[in-house]
Amino acid sequence: MEVSPRAAILIARLFEQATGQTLSQDRFWRIGTTLTPFCRTRGIDSIDQLAMRLGQGGDSTLSLDTIDALLNNETSFFRDPGVFSLIGDELLPRIAAHRQREKRIRIWSAACSTGQEAYSLAMMFADQAERWAGWRIEILGSDISRSAVEQARSGLYSQFEVQRGLPIRQLLAWFDHVLDTGWRAKPQITAMVTFTRHNLLGPPPAGGRFDLILCRNALLYFSPERRHQMLEGLALATAPDGAMLLGAGETARDSSSRFVNDADMPMVYRPAAYASISNAA
Repeated sequence: MEVSPRAAILIARLFEQATGQTLSQDRFWRIGTTLTPFCRTRGIDSIDQLAMRLGQGGDSTLSLDTIDALLNNETSFFRDPGVFSLIGDELLPRIAAHRQREKRIRIWSAACSTGQEAYSLAMMFADQAERWAGWRIEILGSDISRSAVEQARSGLYSQFEVQRGLPIRQLLAWFDHVLDTGWRAKPQITAMVTFTRHNLLGPPPAGGRFDLILCRNALLYFSPERRHQMLEGLALATAPDGAMLLGAGETARDSSSRFVNDADMPMVYRPAAYASISNAA
């Protein structure tokens, strides 16, 4: 479907108001690509008609569904295997060394989409059940997309979704085959994971600070001002001796003074206050 400039601007403005994410003009093509099938399934004749209905207000469900459709929910199990090797080989041993007394680890998978990253983390712990016996593992997955969070909570994935990054051994160990539907995560891993709808520009989730935060490929969608705002919230949610892991093409250096790069791991950031104390010691 064709999209008039006026309709594209209105939809982009509503999207930014709801999510904080900037849909710049060079990405307006996503409006037509994404919302054409969306309109067809809802019997809306054109994207211009959709924009008119959104502009009139009064249909909150249509607004929420439109925003959900525009959100980028691209994800997969064990996305970027090198990152998970880094977590398993470097970050978790360091965290465990600092948490021997309480034997509790809290991890936040921020902007988790449909939950594959959070479940991948849970499988890492489940695969080493003897190593983590007696530990309390809490993994929070959050996303602004209502539909993505609903699927994550269900733990149900299609054959196509599990084939993207999930080794057959872990699929058979930690998922049950559901006839004609796909695969559902087993209680052994769902017990470690909680999902919630959360806007990264809002206050951090309740429940205390996190030892590790994964926020990969989310900064890319925000303006510099909103990146700063988001990182301020992430800093408040990070334990003083914790860590934040960003995507390979992202950096916190230009947007916040609350984090500093880990000297050994380029994608990992530490709270600046703790890092200065550690370096002084």
